[in-house]
Amino acid sequence: MRNNPEQQRLAEAKLNRADWSLWGPYLSERQWGTVREDYSPHGNAWEYLPHDHARSRAYRWGEDGIAGISDNSQRLCLSLALWNGKDPILKERIFGLTNSEGNHGEDAKELYYYLDATPTHSYLRMLYKYPQREFPYNLLVEENRRRGKDQPEFELLDTEVFDDDRYFDVFVEYAKAGVDDILMLITVYNRGPEEATIHLLPQLWFRNTWSWNANAAKPELKAVRGGIAAKHAELGEYKLHCEGPCELLFCENETNAGRLHGQNGRTGHWKDAFHEYLVGGQKAAVNPAETGTKGAAHYQLTVPTAGSVQVRLRLTKESSANPDSDFDAVFERRRREADAFYAEIQKDLADADARHVQRQAFAGMIWSKQFFYYDVPEWIIGDADQPRPPDERKHGRNHEWSHLNNADIISMPDKWEYPWYAAWDLAFHTIPLALVDAEFAKSQLVLLTREWYMHPNGQLPAYEWAFGDVNPPVHAWATWRVFQMDRKQRRDAGDLAFLERVFHKLMLNFNWWVNRKDAQGRNIFQGGFLGLDNIGVFDRSAPLPTGGFINQADGTAWMAMYSLNLMRIALELARHNKVYEDIATKFFEHFLHIVEAMNNIGEEGIGLWDEQDQFFYDVLNLPDGRKTPLKVRSMVGLIPLFAVETLEHELMEQLPGFHQRLEWFLNYRPDLAKLVSRWDQCGSCERHLLSLLRGHRMKALLKRMLDETEFLSEFGIRAISRSHREQPYQFHVNGNTMAVEYQPAESNSGLFGGNSNWRGPIWMPVNYLIIESLQKFHHYYGDDFKVECPTGSGQMMTLNEIAEELSRRLTRLFLKGADGERPVLKYHAKLAADPHFKDYVLFHEYFHGDNGRGVGASHQTGWTGLVAKLLQPRNEPSRAVARKRAESTARKRVGKIELVGA
Repeated sequence: MRNNPEQQRLAEAKLNRADWSLWGPYLSERQWGTVREDYSPHGNAWEYLPHDHARSRAYRWGEDGIAGISDNSQRLCLSLALWNGKDPILKERIFGLTNSEGNHGEDAKELYYYLDATPTHSYLRMLYKYPQREFPYNLLVEENRRRGKDQPEFELLDTEVFDDDRYFDVFVEYAKAGVDDILMLITVYNRGPEEATIHLLPQLWFRNTWSWNANAAKPELKAVRGGIAAKHAELGEYKLHCEGPCELLFCENETNAGRLHGQNGRTGHWKDAFHEYLVGGQKAAVNPAETGTKGAAHYQLTVPTAGSVQVRLRLTKESSANPDSDFDAVFERRRREADAFYAEIQKDLADADARHVQRQAFAGMIWSKQFFYYDVPEWIIGDADQPRPPDERKHGRNHEWSHLNNADIISMPDKWEYPWYAAWDLAFHTIPLALVDAEFAKSQLVLLTREWYMHPNGQLPAYEWAFGDVNPPVHAWATWRVFQMDRKQRRDAGDLAFLERVFHKLMLNFNWWVNRKDAQGRNIFQGGFLGLDNIGVFDRSAPLPTGGFINQADGTAWMAMYSLNLMRIALELARHNKVYEDIATKFFEHFLHIVEAMNNIGEEGIGLWDEQDQFFYDVLNLPDGRKTPLKVRSMVGLIPLFAVETLEHELMEQLPGFHQRLEWFLNYRPDLAKLVSRWDQCGSCERHLLSLLRGHRMKALLKRMLDETEFLSEFGIRAISRSHREQPYQFHVNGNTMAVEYQPAESNSGLFGGNSNWRGPIWMPVNYLIIESLQKFHHYYGDDFKVECPTGSGQMMTLNEIAEELSRRLTRLFLKGADGERPVLKYHAKLAADPHFKDYVLFHEYFHGDNGRGVGASHQTGWTGLVAKLLQPRNEPSRAVARKRAESTARKRVGKIELVGA
């Protein structure tokens, strides 16, 4: 792999020999409707800057576009605009419904796909499907508004605008000839029965930095022979070479105050000039002097039926007399190198369709990088040359995060639906990213712990809608996993500096959890909704209608997992610095106290485990001291499976101080020792086990989890037991009945915005953690420990075989079945079966609990990109070799942990 040119570019970037990350797919797909751009008194972000204003208002904090790229500070941007001659709006950005417009929350109403990408962005390819009929903006808004939450969403394909295949397939490709030499190729196919005209406007523009600061230098674009010249004080000079005859258009990336605010006395050439020029026929809208801060090359092309046309452009810092001379050669070389790069990664992945899905998942991960800029104190105070923000924001959203100043390239969950980072999403993103670019994965984990992200009190920022919300503490888990994956690739001791750097910051975050989310100081944790949105009876982040608080089974289990993750990292660091042995012991002891508390809250004989139901439940603590289990069988009760770690006997021998302290503590506190599963008994290959669950409880949980009438679906583990469809859980308070029932797809309520649902669907991140946890348990118990799977089938499986079965079920979401269709796409016949659709995969936010269709955000290759890791073979040896290794290990008292392909 080291001889692969893409791998060489990654190595050059790592050593700072060439800045291959200078240019990338860093544009958002939606800057409008974000918190950053919201200057309303009461935080109405969707209404303050809607889609209809986006073409006319200059953004303050970032830019958006279709198939766009920019430099890594988003100073200069390049993307594609289109017009079919019928639309009422020039298509410059992806359209979608706001949270209040959609019957199930916000939703992008377009068809686009990320098809390929390399981690240095040396090659990028995406597809946008553009109707030839008028885009049905009003119909999409009106019909979705009419529908109730008990009805499906009304999608673009439902409008019949794609009937008779009257649409264009617009492929956009980029290839880098050098770090600052980027080729752009636009290929348009006419899928319709007649020739059709399309207007293509590749747009080059500067992010507006001058309207907010009178002292900022204003950059300039101007027409030159063969294209557009760009000059920027920091970035230098570039030229966009435009092949063939085209019309150059110019305006300013500045707000059209006349259109938006009725200030008709102002004259100029505003941000929406190209729309006004083409759609509105206003020839004076563009600058006749052919200068400005936003420019476009306008191509009007007729595409024959079943035919195609191409447009070529090149953005480069180097002057060239003939920029087209090596155009085809560069593209061919970069495509070939991309194939070679992925051929190496996929060399053990035999199935062609699996390789296809995995490569598109990687493409989505890479295309979802975005420049995220948000300076909270500046946002609250306002800009000197702009109207003062309302006073309400001084005490409103994010005012307690006055230290936060972000201006970085960050992996986004979905660049339209979630064009902002989310702490626990980002942790999951790093796992598949580490397969293709471990350095970027590590940088993301470091980034969130930096001083300009992490709160001085130790809390990690959740997301821009409310940085103070609480997400599950999975950062340590991701750090350890990425370290392991990177170490395997490096073939050395691993990046210990990275591990140590993150570890120190996570100790601060751990202390924040202990001090802020343990209401009674008894090692039972709250935390609020913890990323599981509407999974409970109540909104767990809001004051309870009963008063009191909830002791959360998931919050407490997450903290047990966090303790073990930090313990394991400390042990690895202790191999090189014995000081960390004491710290590892501290986290081990904290884990034991959490185990004790889960079994006996406040020494009152009430635990989070229900002996009768053989399941974990949240416990409601009422103001009068009563404690009531909230008996919803949900993912909350399965999360205790995640708190598991195995330790090799070899490691214990290398760290005698840690080993002795553990033995003393367990002998001194036998009441705690008996709660920890088989610590004193060596399992398979001389391993020790630390877990919240002893064998009996683990089997009891698995019995429910693997029951197809409860959690086990054909496509993974549901978030809530299917039994709640016939038997909803009900809780009565203040004369009202609150119920939780099984809802396999969209939510039927507006709780948490209504655009996600944890009451039944399948979610990739928690399924992934279940698989890893089962593999860890198998590392200890080996092949002799078997469980019935599915429950009631009479078929016994090892824990590793169950993990493999769950992985198969999850990947089955995206792979072609016997009917040649992908379950994820079966919500529309055209997506599932049409030859120009069926092999373009969408990676949804979550999936129908019964049939696997995609639900929620449709481009969330954030954590759904974990499927790329699940598809990656684990390279396990044959059983004979494994047996021989086990015998050798038993003699030498040596073992090694292997996790999900690590």
